[in-house]
Amino acid sequence: MLNRVALLSVALVLLASESAAASYDYRVLATTRTSTMEKEMNEAADAGYVFAAVMGGDTAVGGKEVVVVMMKSPEDAKPERRAYRLLATSRTSTMQKEMQQLGDEGYEYKGQTVFESTFGGKEVSVIMERNGANSGKQIAYRLLATSRTSTMQKELKEAGDAGFRLLGMAVAKTAMGGSELVCILRKD
Repeated sequence: MLNRVALLSVALVLLASESAAASYDYRVLATTRTSTMEKEMNEAADAGYVFAAVMGGDTAVGGKEVVVVMMKSPEDAKPERRAYRLLATSRTSTMQKEMQQLGDEGYEYKGQTVFESTFGGKEVSVIMERNGANSGKQIAYRLLATSRTSTMQKELKEAGDAGFRLLGMAVAKTAMGGSELVCILRKD
């Protein structure tokens, strides 16, 4: 009987220590400047954080900002060092070109939002991430933008037939097209 009690006690201690170890650490970054956000994301990455979420909009104190949450996970005791790039533009053709350049360098799409910057107005912003495992890997990206949902249906069908997978979508005011539905797709 004593052995069973001792064994049960040890099991409870192990379960309690596992529960205590399963905690997450977060770092919230917020700024109105994309260059500042990219710098802060890479500093957080140096400290072991990885990208978790992004959103643009009005915050109570900061006004029109892009807000990024970075996270440390207990499953990743020592995550691979990641590098981040934040792309922001009001021209969809520029975003397509910049995303493809980063895709050629092994950067992966992580998230997108729309926010209003001080100098750029409303911009589509995209977070791209590269880790050591992506070194030498090339990724094809396609950005679709249109003001008509029926046109987007047709363009998504064509892209899907060509092997592109939808990653994210946002509604944005772009310099050329006005209010547009913007979809980002990927093909490995």
